[in-house]
Amino acid sequence: MINKSSGVIAFGILLLSLSCKNNENKEATSESTVDSVSVNSEEAEMVEAEPLVKDLYTADPSAHVFEDKIYIYPSHDFDSGIPEDDLGNHFNMKDYHVYSMDSVGGEVTDHGVVLDVEDVPWAKRQMWAPDAAEKDGNYYLYFPAKDKDDIFRIGVAVSDDPAGPFKPEAEAIKGSFSIDPSVFQDEDGSYYMYFGGIWGGQLQRWQTGEFAGEDTYPADTSAALQPKIAKLSEDMTSFAEAPKDVQILDENGELLTNGDNDRRFFEAAWVHKMNGKYYLSYSTGDTHKIVYATADDPYGPFTYQGVILNPVLGWTNHHSIVKYNGKWYLFFHDSSLSGGKTYLRSVKMTELKFNDDGSIKTLDAMVQNDSLQ
Repeated sequence: MINKSSGVIAFGILLLSLSCKNNENKEATSESTVDSVSVNSEEAEMVEAEPLVKDLYTADPSAHVFEDKIYIYPSHDFDSGIPEDDLGNHFNMKDYHVYSMDSVGGEVTDHGVVLDVEDVPWAKRQMWAPDAAEKDGNYYLYFPAKDKDDIFRIGVAVSDDPAGPFKPEAEAIKGSFSIDPSVFQDEDGSYYMYFGGIWGGQLQRWQTGEFAGEDTYPADTSAALQPKIAKLSEDMTSFAEAPKDVQILDENGELLTNGDNDRRFFEAAWVHKMNGKYYLSYSTGDTHKIVYATADDPYGPFTYQGVILNPVLGWTNHHSIVKYNGKWYLFFHDSSLSGGKTYLRSVKMTELKFNDDGSIKTLDAMVQNDSLQ
């Protein structure tokens, strides 16, 4: 167990050195109850977790249970020498590995490189956070990358093995844009992709439906940019519909505003379902939390509920949630293995716990980084 205050101090120093944005944080609401899932306001539970992979830097873990194993589809960090900036150009990832575990706490198997940017005809650079899905014995790896015009698109690659390797489609998914694809399979067999991310994720450039050459954002008092949803076609390689906004509301039924940095969407949308309720979790980005909202429909609207994971060491916070052998687990990353380098991250996992009313207990996984003292 570490001293929480020293870890937070270290994190603050790291943020001051890395972030050029000066967004005023707003106090999040902590006492509303919506659709029987109430906001969790109890003290965060401190958790300790070791990196699952130590010979490579891994981030943005998308975890799934395939063939009774846990499979993890992360991005692969490395030091490309590109200077850090607010658009994330220093996150210059170029390939994907797949990892599997036969049991929680068991040995982690690296299945090697399953897809490289050089294998993708339409892609140029920056293979960011991926996800995976299975249908009829085929496995689909969904990934964002910048095309030849430096515009983020979302591609798909296919395999008959959850461990890959994956063969990419020749073109990106028509109508796709931005980053962080996450595919949710509903109980009726429908598959939905959630995606989007602001700042380096370029979502702010698509407000008119066409790509804009400059960044523009809503006013602080206006509705925040929303994540997107699109139902996947039967072949799993295209959209069955045009992407739609996923509305995220406050306790009064109003859209979260752009200035509500503690609660508004930034990136890393993920959906899981429990007891008939849809849980949308996501990163708040420049306030570095994983938060969640709930709905009765995969399209939403979702109502904000609370914090799942407090800030971790490193600038980013990105996660997935999966149920395995009757328990729920949170997969996330931090920069502890690299001594605090925000672009060299490592995947971790911990049990996710719920209250009796369906709300999620807040976790704190901050670690002390002695190099920042």
